[in-house]
Amino acid sequence: MSELRKEHMKSKKRIVIKIGSSSLTHPETGDLNLMKIEKLIRVISDLKGQGREVVLVSSGAIAAGRQALGSRKRPQTVSEKQAYAAVGQARLMMVYQKLFSEYNQTAAQVLLTKNTILVEDSRYNAQNTFDELLKLGVIPVVNENDTVSTHEIQFGDNDRLSAIVAALIGADLLILLSDIDGLYSDDPKTHPEAQFIGLVKEISPELLEMGKSTTGSDVGTGGMSAKLAAARIATDAGSDMIIANGEHVEIVEELIGGEEKGTLFLAHENLDFDLIHYISNEY
Repeated sequence: MSELRKEHMKSKKRIVIKIGSSSLTHPETGDLNLMKIEKLIRVISDLKGQGREVVLVSSGAIAAGRQALGSRKRPQTVSEKQAYAAVGQARLMMVYQKLFSEYNQTAAQVLLTKNTILVEDSRYNAQNTFDELLKLGVIPVVNENDTVSTHEIQFGDNDRLSAIVAALIGADLLILLSDIDGLYSDDPKTHPEAQFIGLVKEISPELLEMGKSTTGSDVGTGGMSAKLAAARIATDAGSDMIIANGEHVEIVEELIGGEEKGTLFLAHENLDFDLIHYISNEY
């Protein structure tokens, strides 16, 4: 373990953790993996015990809706996705509320759309809500408001959403838990010779070209291009970001402890970076 990285992580007090649908569900059925969710909540509760503030950006609403409605097939139409999300968001939040309470923690639901960030009054209110919840010791659980935001359902992903949240609240660190170990020079599933990249000091145009907007999951939406876009937002806004494999959620403790796992993108605050301009023009 690098002592430098260990010391670097000690300073991270406001942390956003994003977990994707593929990391929250059983691959065989698509049902919620309650054991993994419970472990994640235990890890987050322990981070709170260390005096850190944590925001959880959680996918899984549509997957939870599939489970509640007894469907094994991913919904295809926008109306189906919205209906599944409406059922599943309530189910997912019920699970989080129940399990967090067992660790003496309080969770709050925050549903966002792109317009929440683009409209000045809504953005200001969202910032104030996050600040007040964190001041109260509450753990915000964030997701896109899939039930009403058709654009986000069709084109959005929680990788970028989590980076936007990190920028909005001035987070020190964003952790993306996914079904991959980190950033590779190519897709390791189809190119075994691909090289693992453990540290990124600057996101170059060449690096962005490596991003492939593909995913092998039946439940996720964000491929590597989405993760690199998230890294651009987070690091330009002054937050470090780590992509790591969420198969074992205890990896969060290892990352915070300074272990060199996953891909670390170092913050390089860009004074010219404008979150609203980026959201308006990039996607």
